[in-house]
Amino acid sequence: MKLPNAAHTERPWRIHEIAGDFRLADVWALDTPGGPDDFPRLVRQLAEGNDAHRSAIVRALFAIRWKLGELFGWDGPDAGVGSRVPTLRDRLPADLRDLPAGPDLHGVPFTSVYLTHDEWALEAANGTVHAVLHVGWVPDEATGRYRGQMAVLVKPNGLFGTAYMAAIEPFRRLIVWPSMIRTIGRDWQK
Repeated sequence: MKLPNAAHTERPWRIHEIAGDFRLADVWALDTPGGPDDFPRLVRQLAEGNDAHRSAIVRALFAIRWKLGELFGWDGPDAGVGSRVPTLRDRLPADLRDLPAGPDLHGVPFTSVYLTHDEWALEAANGTVHAVLHVGWVPDEATGRYRGQMAVLVKPNGLFGTAYMAAIEPFRRLIVWPSMIRTIGRDWQK
């Protein structure tokens, strides 16, 4: 379920001190009911994710995006983290830098920045954007349990990146994220 931005911005997440120059694009509730200590399970599930569970339309949209990236050079080695943009790990305060970074995502180009007991941040960059995927573990007031919450923060690469983000917004909000959120919930129930 899509959440208002305040569901992310009003929480005391550590990502706020690290990615304050990024724009919050989306916030989603994950159907992952659990107890206060179930966050590591969610991290494992997401890190080991299986692309085969994506819907056919989402797989097609990603295939088109990767093909366009190949044709226009958006995803080349000079466009990523550590080349076009520095890694957010360089911004971490000492207490986070000393922790293990956490796992990277399987099958997508997101690299872990940090992992705490209730927060996981990953980053990716290409010719269009520098993006952060933020996953948190939050109390669910409606049920008295906990659940995952996912936010996407972006820093577009110039005017082209801004235009690109505007062009993909309907696909992202209406197709890609809802499908992925459903898959995360289904996988959690297994």
